Amino acid sequence: MSPKSYRPVPHVFADARMRPSSQIAFRYNEGGRWNDISWPDYFKMTEKLAGYLQQLGVKPGQSIAIMSNTRYHWAVADMAILGSGCITVPIYQSNTIEDVEFIINNAGVVLAFAEDQGQVNKLKSLEGKIPTLKHIVTFSQTNSDQAVVWAEALKAGEEYAKSHAGFFDKSCREVRLDQTATIVYTSGTTGQPKGVVLLHSCIASECEEIKLVLELSDRDTTLTFLPFAHIFGRVELWANVYIGWKMGFAESIDRISVNMGEIRPTFMMAVPRIFEKIYSKIISQVDDGSPAKKRVFKWAVAVGSEVSRYKREKKNIPLHLLFQYKLAYKLVFEKLNQRLGGNLRFMVSGGAPLSREIAEFFHAAGILILEGYGLSETTAAITVNRPNDYRFGSVGLGFGDVQLKIAEDGEILAKSAKIFKEYHRNPAATQEVFSDGWFHTGDIGEIDAQGFVRITDRKKDLIKTAGGKMIAPQKLENTLKTNKYISQVVIYGDKMKYLVALVTLNADEVKRYGEIQGLKDLSYQELCRHPKIKELVQQIIREKNDQLASYETIKNFEILPVEFTIEHGDLTPSLKVKRKHLSQKYESVIRGLYQGQ
Repeated sequence: MSPKSYRPVPHVFADARMRPSSQIAFRYNEGGRWNDISWPDYFKMTEKLAGYLQQLGVKPGQSIAIMSNTRYHWAVADMAILGSGCITVPIYQSNTIEDVEFIINNAGVVLAFAEDQGQVNKLKSLEGKIPTLKHIVTFSQTNSDQAVVWAEALKAGEEYAKSHAGFFDKSCREVRLDQTATIVYTSGTTGQPKGVVLLHSCIASECEEIKLVLELSDRDTTLTFLPFAHIFGRVELWANVYIGWKMGFAESIDRISVNMGEIRPTFMMAVPRIFEKIYSKIISQVDDGSPAKKRVFKWAVAVGSEVSRYKREKKNIPLHLLFQYKLAYKLVFEKLNQRLGGNLRFMVSGGAPLSREIAEFFHAAGILILEGYGLSETTAAITVNRPNDYRFGSVGLGFGDVQLKIAEDGEILAKSAKIFKEYHRNPAATQEVFSDGWFHTGDIGEIDAQGFVRITDRKKDLIKTAGGKMIAPQKLENTLKTNKYISQVVIYGDKMKYLVALVTLNADEVKRYGEIQGLKDLSYQELCRHPKIKELVQQIIREKNDQLASYETIKNFEILPVEFTIEHGDLTPSLKVKRKHLSQKYESVIRGLYQGQ
């Protein structure tokens, strides 16, 4: 498809209402029952909400915020905003009051959709500080007079739509590719967030081309749970409109495994942390099994790995190996596949680096994970592995109009229609990341002879030791996280003689280990301080160190008795660690690891 034929998402959405009423746009669970919304009904609901915006006097080009977890209301609100020619401004419900105030003022938000009373209260606490905000609509029922309830907004909008027939179809089709669609604020670790301005042309380029690359169609089904305030989740929402697949909304992160069995997705988009947790749980169950079960598991993984190698090399699998794999699948892998719905063609991983070991394990088990790479500034993916052309340890090939090159210092540079226009009201920051039309991604990597891209680390996260050695911490961190006892690892050592690490543990596994060691009466916090647990972690790190050059090894570490969380500001909403935030939070702990160096 030629870029000239790309259409803004509201154009496609206006046409989507002509899809058969039997074709489901999304499913959501309410009161323990799954409800289906067809494409015609999706459009009608969105038209009502757009009618409400018109009734309030909202004008094209104005900014409207959405502060909510992922739910179908988010999708409807986004389509109503974009179809009205307005600009969607996502705000994480976990954002601090200070960030919310900055974003609303920076974007000039005139109306905000809030998930519940808690988010309404957050906005009301800023009264007098956010003068542009005139209206609040809440997705949840509330007795408060501080916001308009969703049902009331739809009812009012329906009256407008009845007296202004065809208004929303008309406004959808008036949206141009060169208009701003959304301002996505990056969840920076220091300083104020930066507003990434994405045009409708960015969205169209991403969604139209990803459809072809991943070979997706309206026959596919996905289960969505990624935050729509994050660009990865948002592309899933927009691509749903372009491609027409059925999208189920997970009830919560904790219910994903249950919901997968109910929705039975053919593909899914997820962040590496999800795969890490599944892998850790499997390894734990194997370790708790009998010697015979461990031998069968090891044999099955070996067989699966050999089949994986033949698939990656695009060679015919020998009959005797196929027979062995069918047995291995029946004995070991079938249960995992059924837990994931039993219908997956592949899963897409993004938002952070995925461990090669984990990708290879899942493929051996019959589940293909396609890793991709992108940023908010690139409208999510600019490289991705294909269903029939993939390499584990890489983030795939550039696609569509994407051009890539490596700068002298190893930084990945890109050109594409997917790349953002500017940082909102921040020309200095915009100028800093562009040179000669190339966008500086901030990531260090390499491109092989076949065009596959490998990411080393974030440029700003690279560690240069006192001895002048350059170290990419994420690779070692991801390797350590494949151990069932390790939850998170953050490595430090810039300008220091050696590397140190902050470690958090998998509470369930450590408690189980403690019981075996006769420590069952100790709390999790007490276990984290116990010499036997420190000895366990020391052994895990020592085994990894043995595979590394001396300058890459971790010489000292501290076990933290609390897990990193989004709520405490330790993780981004896509579950990446905020390295600088943690270095400030645990400054004295890190300093203590270097005492006597």
